[in-house]
Amino acid sequence: MTPSPSNDNPFAGDNSGIQKRETAARWALRAGSYIVVLITLAIMLHIFIKGAPVAFQSKWPFVNTKFLTELPATLHVIEDQQGNHIETDVNGADAIKKQLGDNFRAEKTISYSGGGILGPIIGTALLVIVSVGVALFLGVACAIYLSEYAKHGKFLETVRLAILNLAGVPSVVFGLFGLGAFVLTAPKFVDMPAERSVLAIPLGFTTLSFEGWDTCVLSGGFTLAFVILPVIITASEQCLQAVPQGFRETSMALGATRWQTIRYSVLPFATPGILTSSILGIARAAGETAPIMFTAALAFKDKLPWQKDMPPLPADASIFAHWEQSVARFLGIFTESVQALPYHIYTLAAKIPQNEYAERAQYGSVFVFLVLVASLAASSVMLRKRLRAKYRW
Repeated sequence: MTPSPSNDNPFAGDNSGIQKRETAARWALRAGSYIVVLITLAIMLHIFIKGAPVAFQSKWPFVNTKFLTELPATLHVIEDQQGNHIETDVNGADAIKKQLGDNFRAEKTISYSGGGILGPIIGTALLVIVSVGVALFLGVACAIYLSEYAKHGKFLETVRLAILNLAGVPSVVFGLFGLGAFVLTAPKFVDMPAERSVLAIPLGFTTLSFEGWDTCVLSGGFTLAFVILPVIITASEQCLQAVPQGFRETSMALGATRWQTIRYSVLPFATPGILTSSILGIARAAGETAPIMFTAALAFKDKLPWQKDMPPLPADASIFAHWEQSVARFLGIFTESVQALPYHIYTLAAKIPQNEYAERAQYGSVFVFLVLVASLAASSVMLRKRLRAKYRW
């Protein structure tokens, strides 16, 4: 009787141990990925459950416009003899207590927990605009030079290593750098230098004084720009290097100069990737707290940056005088200290006693902050997709 053929490989050894280790490694990696996803979802769900009821409401217009359009204020909670709590601001507290009369029992005030978060939203937007604008200009310029002009060698490798190391510097160090470089030392044009001026250079019609910009949007924006600069330089350089070399050779063969080649044959195809780096920069600039504590942010401010007190113009002032005051008011936005959402959240969480009112304002601010960052990122992603579809190779 002829034995039936077997499908087992006679030369294969006992692989049961290897297969078990392969399976264990795969499940360990899968479990790690699932844990990361679950933790992220748990955090987002927790913030949504706690913060969404503050930002939204059950009746039209379904959005808590008061929370989004008013400045932060001190919340007054008045309790009557029946244990009812009435929430109001400083202007309404006296009227309510007078109305309650003998029915009044107690009053409690909670700092920063009343009003809304319009001031921190405006301040965060201004800081992000200044920081991303400065960082994109300097970062893309540096990436173009390193990728297209600099000669390969030890010096170039040293510069790239320094940029990578800069990304690992703690943000509080950037804050101290911004305090020394921009708040106390940055140059500006003045008629009379301040006593703290490090150096004053007379220019005839004015004086260039190295006395700093004080704590303002410019100081905070420039400091945040240096925080996100390594990310933008590294990502932009990789995007430029990913453009095929044939594009450059073809352009140069047709008689274009080096800059014309970069301008018309390299930069358009690298722009989608550069926008990706700007997304990372926006997210980090909007979320940093330590750098702006030293350079731009205030815990409380009862005015928006453009609501600066200026001397009234005479009745017969010319149109040019009004135009000059309007320009001064606009430029003054960037020389004012502002509130910012990260610092506002830090103040609510760490600087005042925790209670239900402070927690409500805290989670509402966090929810709005995440929605704003997600909206900015989504806009950049959509723009990147449109550019990638236009410049495809």
